[in-house]
Amino acid sequence: MRITSTSCICPVLVCLCFVQRCYGAAHHGSIKVTRNQTKHIEGETEVHHRPKRGWVWNQFFVLEEHMGPDPQYVGKLHSNSDKGDGSVKYILTGEGAGTIFIIDDTTGDIHSTKSLDREQKTHYVLHAQAIDRRTNKPLEPESEFIIKVQDINDNAPKFTDGPYIVTVPEMSEMGTSVLQVTATDADDPTYGNSARVVYSILQGQPYFSVDPKTGVIRTALHNMDREAREHYSVVIQAKDMAGQVGGLSGSTTVNITLTDVNDNPPRFPQKHYQLYVPESAQVGSAVGKIKANDADTGSNADMKYTIINGDGAGVFSISTDKETREGILSLKKPLNYEKKKSYTLNIEGANTHLDFRFSHLGPFKDVTMLKVIVGDVDEPPLFTMPSYVMEVYENEKIGTSVGTVTAHDPDAANSLVRYFIDHNTEEDRYFTIDASTGTIKTAKIFDREETPWYNITVAASEIDNPELVSHVPVGVRILDVNDNAPELARDYDVVVCENSKPGQVIQTITATDKDNSANGARFHFSLDEGLSLNPNFTLRNNEDNTASILTRRRRYSRTTQDIYYLPILISDGGVPPLSSSSTLTIRVCACERDGRVRTCHAEAFLSSAGLSTGALIAILLCIVILLAIVVLFITLRRGKKEPLIISEEDVRENVVTYDDEGGGEEDTEAFDITALRNPSAAEELKYRRDVRPEVKPLSRHHASSSLDSIDVQEFLNQRLAEADLDPSVPPYDSLQTYAYEGHRSEAGSISSLDSATTQSDQDYNYLGDWGPEFKKLAELYGEIEPERTT
Repeated sequence: MRITSTSCICPVLVCLCFVQRCYGAAHHGSIKVTRNQTKHIEGETEVHHRPKRGWVWNQFFVLEEHMGPDPQYVGKLHSNSDKGDGSVKYILTGEGAGTIFIIDDTTGDIHSTKSLDREQKTHYVLHAQAIDRRTNKPLEPESEFIIKVQDINDNAPKFTDGPYIVTVPEMSEMGTSVLQVTATDADDPTYGNSARVVYSILQGQPYFSVDPKTGVIRTALHNMDREAREHYSVVIQAKDMAGQVGGLSGSTTVNITLTDVNDNPPRFPQKHYQLYVPESAQVGSAVGKIKANDADTGSNADMKYTIINGDGAGVFSISTDKETREGILSLKKPLNYEKKKSYTLNIEGANTHLDFRFSHLGPFKDVTMLKVIVGDVDEPPLFTMPSYVMEVYENEKIGTSVGTVTAHDPDAANSLVRYFIDHNTEEDRYFTIDASTGTIKTAKIFDREETPWYNITVAASEIDNPELVSHVPVGVRILDVNDNAPELARDYDVVVCENSKPGQVIQTITATDKDNSANGARFHFSLDEGLSLNPNFTLRNNEDNTASILTRRRRYSRTTQDIYYLPILISDGGVPPLSSSSTLTIRVCACERDGRVRTCHAEAFLSSAGLSTGALIAILLCIVILLAIVVLFITLRRGKKEPLIISEEDVRENVVTYDDEGGGEEDTEAFDITALRNPSAAEELKYRRDVRPEVKPLSRHHASSSLDSIDVQEFLNQRLAEADLDPSVPPYDSLQTYAYEGHRSEAGSISSLDSATTQSDQDYNYLGDWGPEFKKLAELYGEIEPERTT
């Protein structure tokens, strides 16, 4: 079988088609299809050369995007066994057979019924079979061939990543690479020029250019200045068919921004500036601003301002605002219009980030001159001193002069000044001031020992402008006068031992004086000279503001005299000196040999026996406690009740005794066990002793005879009637006995106490049939073995 292709697309291939048919006739029974020798069936896209298509066997071609009204003819299958009589049937199977590709089973003609797209599927693999129509037997083996979809230029180039945003530094050299754009074409790159793309620039000239083959965009001008133009919109076109007429094209936009470089130095708009600053401006405050313009942005426009010279360099300072890039002029020292009315400053503004590539455009700094005019302001009075310290003696009379403050008007008018004291605190009320002269006087009598220092505030204002006020602090020190006599530093507790020796120091005393050291630092101690010589003690002045008390006897006796009084005279070193008299109290005490005081009370003689007062008190307290315990014990013994004594022979079985009183102390019927044993042995009917009964009691004889003769039923009824008629029934406590079994009971005792020890002939196995509720009872009386768990 041979395959005849009539899909030759140009006259040049007619010869090849003819050769194909001839070669197919010469080689009977084979399928011949043409195919491209430089490309596999699928996969390869990169082609280094495009040779002319050669036709080979086993391959058909069909053009894509066929839009004709009739199916597109693909080729023809023909078997050498076909005599033209219709006995041969051609069958087509494989990809698209019967749907996309149909075959005339008699002639073998193949047609394409649909428009194909090479970009979706490049080829189809089919199988051809020739069979005998009568016998359905194959005349030749099945042959495989390929139908390739032939490409046409039906896809335009596309920029998949556009539009683009890119930056390039300003002032870049011509030819600086900006960006490479790439367009893709879905057509077959191995056949013709359908996928061969050429780039061109539609918009953006003459600033930028594009390489037609690679798509690299480059700058096309020297020194493109951002300050002149910052943004550019460049349109790039990609056209297939190598840019020839009839090719398809696509375009994209590239937005290019020039980034800033430091190519512009700062410049002050003016070379001379003038600034007005009032003399009342505060030190450290901002008094003005100045700015140099820089066409650059960001860090390239950062600058620093400096005062390089001028007569105001020590009065003013300048700093840079990082946000606004302004120079902030501040005041370092106070201004005074009366001393200096203007200042001249040379201010420099320089970039902080330099680019040495553009140093030839410099220098990147500028200088301007600033003249500061000081404005005259009506100022408050100015004190001659920032603060005053004055002194006055204590105890001076009211109206004594303390000192004088002075202030003047610093302005040229030199107005008169008025003084006054701000009465903001209590201390300000202790002084007065002359409004014209500023002389301060006392308004009270001061005591240095009470308050040694006062702080006041003096104000001064101009008479012509009272609103302008200035203040100054004034400290007044109160000077000391020797007006306090010395006295003992504390109350001394002086002790002399009975076994003291003559000349022994028993106490060292010192004094204190409220006056300062100038009037009271040197003290002199002596005994009162108005009295006779003291035979017991003497005083020695130590010349160091202390004195010692010494003994003059060998022994002292508490029994004879236990307290001595010693008058002492103390004088200070002031001018004039002051003195005072104080009395020391000296106690006589018994001491150990080492000098420790043992006792100082004359009545405590028991202490010599080894017992102190505290020990005696403790002993007496213990005795009192013991006596109280004995009395309490005796009282409890007398008030204790006699216990109920139960005889050892009185054995009471199954009786539980509760410690309760019941109906009273004489209610003992609850313990009468004889009534429980035999009703015939019971006592006569008893009634409550605290309630008088309303019925007559039966006689003992009648009761006993009745108990012997009546039946149990009558006995119970009788007791029930008695209980109903008894006025002492509950809520009172009583005992009713119903324990009598009768005389003719055949059951005997029904107690189970001895049932475990006796043998029974009764069969209890039927208890096992009563269910789980009687399981335990069946185990006890029956023969069922109890279940045990391990």
